[in-house]
Amino acid sequence: MRSHLDSLLAAHAALPQLEGPQARLAQFARFHIGYHIDRPDAVFVAYMELRNLAPENFTEIEALRRRYEDRLEAILQDGRAAGLFLVPDTKLATLALIAMLTGVTNWYREGGRLGRAEVEKIYADMALQAVGVPPA
Repeated sequence: MRSHLDSLLAAHAALPQLEGPQARLAQFARFHIGYHIDRPDAVFVAYMELRNLAPENFTEIEALRRRYEDRLEAILQDGRAAGLFLVPDTKLATLALIAMLTGVTNWYREGGRLGRAEVEKIYADMALQAVGVPPA
């Protein structure tokens, strides 16, 4: 779990810094999908098996997860502050978006009806629509 989350945080930190909450949210969604789609087993363990950790390990892993979630929440807070996102509760929206984005690992299969790039685009659009940004 730790190596998955450490790698996730490092890969996200290496992304180019985009301007504007809308561009940052779309980038986050695309990144999340692209990163997780190749790691369904690690994702399952990192997001669903926390209950099996000893308390001290749970605290450590939960802190890493929170660091990643905080990056998304910061985007949502910036978008709300700028009047671009209609988000009454940024923490709840963060959790909902993470769940939606992570869920792709349950159904996506390479060579299926939609390619990776299409899935990333559709999910990025849905993330923006979920916070009140009309479709482009």
